[in-house]
This record gives sequence, structure tokens and C-alpha cells, in this order.
Amino acid sequence: MNRNLGATSLRRKSRPEDPMKSYDSLPQPLRHWLSQATLPWSPTSARRLWKKFSAKGLTTQEALLALSAAEARMLARDRSGLPG
Repeated sequence: MNRNLGATSLRRKSRPEDPMKSYDSLPQPLRHWLSQATLPWSPTSARRLWKKFSAKGLTTQEALLALSAAEARMLARDRSGLPG
């Protein structure tokens, strides 16, 4: 059973914390982005990148664009690993 993660060649990780509590603690713009994301991001991964982009001084909009770019890179890597 893939637990609603879809077919992907990317590695999955187990998370010990409550994912809904972690999701609810995220900033609203990040929660909205996650709700529209193509890949099943964990709240922990999304928060880590959000903090990284914020520490670099990016605005909210720039951070969201950077997240989209990171997701695009992951999708490209995933597609290249699929047979056929």
C-alpha cells in the first residue's frame, strides 16, 4: 500500500511527529503552497526550506517561488529515474 503517495521513484522517509500538528503550525502561505504542491511534502521538509529561504532574506513570494523551483528539480529527478 502506498498510503496516497502515488507512484514515485523518490525515497520515502518515516516521520515520528504528528504530521497534522506539524502542518497546522506552518505559516499560512506555506500551508497554502503545500495544499497545491504536486509532490507529497512533509511539513518538516517544507519548514526547513522555508526557514532557509527566510534566513537568506527572501520575501514570502520569493520563498514560494524557490519552493516551486525545488519541487520542479525533484520532479525532474523523479522522472529521470523511471523506466521507459
